[in-house]
Amino acid sequence: MGWKGSDLAEKSGVGLTTLRRYELQDGVTKGNRSVLKAIQDCFEEAGIVFTGDPETNPGVAIKKS
Repeated sequence: MGWKGSDLAEKSGVGLTTLRRYELQDGVTKGNRSVLKAIQDCFEEAGIVFTGDPETNPGVAIKKS
């Protein structure tokens, strides 16, 4: 998608520091559900589809327009 962290922060309304903190976590991110939902919604609006189970078989795909 070519986004920088600052792009995701602006589009999702989530602070860049928070995004960077989440990036450092291994596995399924632990955090505020509303913040995680804002990030997910932002990616989905951009055409990303989350697939599989986040714990055992996580994945993403890009929607074809």
